[in-house]
Amino acid sequence: MLIVQKFGGTSVGDLERIQNVANRVSESKKAGNDVVVVVSAMSGETNKLLGYAEYFSSNPARAEMDMLLSSGERVTASLLAIALSEMGFPATAMSGRKAGILTDESHTKARIEDINPHAMKELLKAGKIIVVAGFQGVNKNGDVTTLGRGGSDLSAVAIAGAIGADLCEIYTDVSGIYTTDPRIEPKAKKLDKISYDEMLELASLGAKVLQNRSVEMAKKLNVNLVTRTSFSNEEGTLITKEENIMESPLVSGIALDRNQTRISLMGVIDRPGIASDIFNKLAENDINVDMIIQNKAHDGATNIDFTVPLNDLNDAKSVVDGFVKSGEIKADSYNEDICKVSVVGVGMKSHAGVAALAFSTMADNNININMISTSEIKISMVIDEKYAELAVRGLHDAYELDK
Repeated sequence: MLIVQKFGGTSVGDLERIQNVANRVSESKKAGNDVVVVVSAMSGETNKLLGYAEYFSSNPARAEMDMLLSSGERVTASLLAIALSEMGFPATAMSGRKAGILTDESHTKARIEDINPHAMKELLKAGKIIVVAGFQGVNKNGDVTTLGRGGSDLSAVAIAGAIGADLCEIYTDVSGIYTTDPRIEPKAKKLDKISYDEMLELASLGAKVLQNRSVEMAKKLNVNLVTRTSFSNEEGTLITKEENIMESPLVSGIALDRNQTRISLMGVIDRPGIASDIFNKLAENDINVDMIIQNKAHDGATNIDFTVPLNDLNDAKSVVDGFVKSGEIKADSYNEDICKVSVVGVGMKSHAGVAALAFSTMADNNININMISTSEIKISMVIDEKYAELAVRGLHDAYELDK
């Protein structure tokens, strides 16, 4: 088999852990597999480098930050290659440039445009283990770029697609994807398999194991993805095509997102295009709007409620203030004491009553639902933040996810 293995910052957090990773990689090689390893910077290294930059400047050039921050992954890659070679397993470290990763020109948040796998394939033919520095590439001008948050996962998935890997293993400090956060519901169970679409929903709804961009790319490139822990030999969770899962469960998981704010706009002038103007302005400011409710117009005005991520609140306020000053919105209010709880499962597509059970569970626990959003495989409800964990446990029990 041809396997790509990615190890995050906690997995390579110090020299002893890098040695543990070398032991694990060597076991895969001894089992007859060809292996490409993608590594993050050692935990804490990126923050240390950021601190160095801040010593000299509060607003350093993004291109310089890419040069600086990409060094952390290269250090880890070199150390792991040295450790493997010392153990008798010839290994070569590669930067994003040497691995042929071409990106666009957006410094600090670049997107991968292409990968030329020729150099990697030649080294694999020669029997080498390849260790690639994740999170980075080069643009068409030859400048170093970095891929933003979750960039090493993205590197691993893209490389797996480019070289035609049979499997891409993402090693983290958690053992897989659970039916919900085990810290909230101790009865949460680890899933053996989950579809790309379900994982995308869970990732976008607050599950922190994988970034959306990585799952989207795995789906696009048809890469079988496994997330598992680097601290034991426990089996992880396979993320794959829906048709590769024999029996899709009715509900796969319950997600909780506390990073939400509800914005209420009162007395919005009732003219054609006002909603479009408001939401286009929010989009221009890179503000991600989630749920939207618009009430029927009355006396020449309407009310609009919507949710945005908590970290977008100040930018959203600036946009809304502009409409308030122009007189097109009479008043606005903001509620940060909310959360979004969601039920996710591909089985919803062929079963009735899933939503009804969610709503009755909220009622049975005396939890008021403020806003509702649904898709083919998801039901999301905005509720008061103080009921977050009660809602998660109630829904997990209602759908019998511990069985």
